[in-house]
Amino acid sequence: MDVRATAIPEVRILRPKRFGDGRGFFSEVYNRRAFADVGIELDFVQDNQSWSALAGTLRGMHFQKPPAAQAKLVRVLRGRILDVVVDCRHGSPSHGRHVMVELDAERGEQIFCPHGFAHGFLTLEPDTEVLYKVDAHYAPDLDGGIRWDDSELAIPWPLPVGELILSDRDRTLPRFSELPVIFTYP
Repeated sequence: MDVRATAIPEVRILRPKRFGDGRGFFSEVYNRRAFADVGIELDFVQDNQSWSALAGTLRGMHFQKPPAAQAKLVRVLRGRILDVVVDCRHGSPSHGRHVMVELDAERGEQIFCPHGFAHGFLTLEPDTEVLYKVDAHYAPDLDGGIRWDDSELAIPWPLPVGELILSDRDRTLPRFSELPVIFTYP
């Protein structure tokens, strides 16, 4: 497995090896031992899959609060996304900064989003499917998030606001500065 660092050391891009021939390819996308070898030692307990019919669908920026905080391993099964994670850990040297990476089904890269980060993505192609593993079960009462368009975060989404497709919930999430201390560093 190839591992690539990002501007925020805890956030990593992982590219599992693919073995291909005329039929297609085979890839081991998760192996507990291989992930432990690169410092990711989690017990993933749930897989989530989303499908977006249209390009321009924005999902985010979401997190779960402790004690059900979730780390995520995100990959694209079909299509292409712009994936974004924001450091929400108070006291972190990268607090309020983000990592943005394009993921697609063809390359097979994955992004690891640790605890204490908000996560979201924008579909760049129609008919896009995303799969993500999480290490805590969904807890609706601990669901949280921040505004995708918060000027303090300055996330450079590549589409004009009028072209984005958002849920009502995502339109009304609080600004980053309005968050109480939920996550702390380290």
